Amino acid sequence: MFALGTSHRFELYNHPTDMRKSFDSLRGLVINDLDQNPDNGTVYIFINKVRNKVKLLHWQSGGSILYYKRLESGTFELPEYDDQVGSLRLSYTQLILLIDGITITNLTRRKRYEKV
Repeated sequence: MFALGTSHRFELYNHPTDMRKSFDSLRGLVINDLDQNPDNGTVYIFINKVRNKVKLLHWQSGGSILYYKRLESGTFELPEYDDQVGSLRLSYTQLILLIDGITITNLTRRKRYEKV
């Protein structure tokens, strides 16, 4: 079950990731490279060099959850970003578009009412 939603924060790790890494190694990337706490509820997104595999690491209810998707053909298209930053913040909508293979680089978000 994909238990993620608009209430979560999403951080795309900006470097290709070895998909042999699992919970502890990915947590190490978050701690050492991003200088963040992987237990803070943020969903961390990792994509391999070929861009055909993605892992999402999320801390929830006392443990880590790891989502993994491998494409049989095609690649994930990443948004443009500055190589100097460690991660890029994505919205839930951008994450779903990325996972579904829809280009997110040229999309603009229309103004919507936001309750303060």
